[in-house]
This record gives sequence, structure tokens and C-alpha cells, in this order.
Amino acid sequence: MSVTPHDKKENVVWYDGKLVPLSEATVPVLTHGLHYASAVFEGERAYGGVIFKSREHTERLKKSGELLDFEIPYSVDEIEAAKALVLKENGFVDAYVRPIAWRGAEALGVSAPKNTIHLAIAAWVWPSYFTHEERLKGIRLDIAEYRRPDPATAPSTAKAAGLYMICTISKHKAERKGYSDAMMLDWRGRVAECTGANIFFVKDGELHTPAPEGFLNGITRQTVIELAKKRGIPVIERTIMPEELSGFTESFVTGTAAEVTPVSEIGPHHFTPADITKTLLTDYDNLVHAAKNAA
Repeated sequence: MSVTPHDKKENVVWYDGKLVPLSEATVPVLTHGLHYASAVFEGERAYGGVIFKSREHTERLKKSGELLDFEIPYSVDEIEAAKALVLKENGFVDAYVRPIAWRGAEALGVSAPKNTIHLAIAAWVWPSYFTHEERLKGIRLDIAEYRRPDPATAPSTAKAAGLYMICTISKHKAERKGYSDAMMLDWRGRVAECTGANIFFVKDGELHTPAPEGFLNGITRQTVIELAKKRGIPVIERTIMPEELSGFTESFVTGTAAEVTPVSEIGPHHFTPADITKTLLTDYDNLVHAAKNAA
């Protein structure tokens, strides 16, 4: 089945304050954001026409820009209005939303303090990150060679383009080996996250997840922790070592794109999606679809 490239789609994009056809939403080749990864972005989902935790995503986008030493020249309210406009003008109800901000092309060199900061917001229909079959039986994860960087070497709490370079490499390597994704360790060799999702484990009725040190404390991650606590499921955020994986019975990943997806295998370790995973998957689905169900 052929897939239409994004730049060939007929969608409209909000670009520096106005709507333009996606095919015209281009950037110069000598854009600083392209050469030096001075770009930050968000991944968001709209359910029933409502972007889940939209304002939290926008606030994080603004913060990510600050961490990369630039200010996005639009307020949170202006960005919120722009996202709603993109959904409306494209006629999208259930969609993925991608705001991205970057340094422009006025100067090309490591130093670019006077480059214009641009903002674009696109949206498209994108089902779950993993197929329905994968979600039902649990995805298989490889263990990545690259590690999440030391927070002393990179702005690890920003959702920044440059931090995803090793994620793409790791995911490609995993897919070539027949896996769906890869689990990454941190710079100390501790369990961190997947290439685009946070990770959880279950043992003796308790939920364990790596403390977010050196990687993004995902909005979906925080939501699932809240849901677990409402269910009375103990949540333990801590250091998790790779050798502990064999002692867990369940595992799942969380993220805007992945939503809540069970894991059946991480390298030599096997897991069976069971009560806690299925409960939190259902609770999350019910929560994000609440607006649609109420309509």
C-alpha cells in the first residue's frame, strides 16, 4: 500500500501566524535548526476534536525552547488557539498534532543569537504507533546500544530534536532484527526508556518505573501514574537495573504516539500482559476518549 508523503498531502499548516498549504510550509536549506538541531517540538493527540492535555504540551514546548536558549514568540494562549484552528481547518476530529519551533536561516554557525525563531503546527490522522495486533499480544523490544546522555552533557528535560538522533538509529536497528522498538539504558547503564516512550514494569501487584533522570518525564507517563494511584496500585519510581528485568511479570510503554502498549519481550526477558497492564490500558483509553464519549 502506497503512503502519501507529508509534503504531498493537502492539509494546511499554521506557520508563523498564518495558515498555509502543507506543500508550501518549507524552510531554507541553510536553516540553523536543520544544521545544528536547534529545534523543539511536541507530539499531541486529539480525541473527539479535543487535544488531550493540550495546555500542558504547550507549556512544555515553551519550556523546551528556553532550555535551548530561545524564546518562542507566541504566548501559550496563542499557540493553543493555533492548534485548535489547525484541527478545525483540516476537518480533523481524531488526529496527531505536531507543533515545532526552530532557529531560522539568518546566520549559519554555532552562534546564532539573532536568528528568527519560527513556529509551525501541523496535524494529520495517525493511528496508534503500534499495530492493533502488536498491542493485543505485546510488542517485542530490543536493547539499544546507544544510551540516554548524562544531563550534564545535554538538555535532557527538553523535547528537543537533537536528542532523538540516537532514538532513530536504535529503532531502525531493532526493526531490522524483527523487533518493534528498543529499550534504552541511561549513561550509567540503568534502565531509562524506549526510543519514543517511557516504560513501566509490574511485580507483586506494584508498578515500577525508572525515575526520570536524564530522559523526558512524559505527559502520558504522568497520566498513567495518576491513574494507577486512583486504582490503589502502588507506584515506585526508582533506579531499575537491567538484571532486574527477569523478576518482573508485566511491562508496558507509554507515550502520546504509543498511548499504553503492552510489552511481551525485552531482549531475553519475557512478559505476559495481565491485570494491571490491561486495567491501565483501558483506563487510559477511557480517559482520552471521554470528550468523544460525552459528545
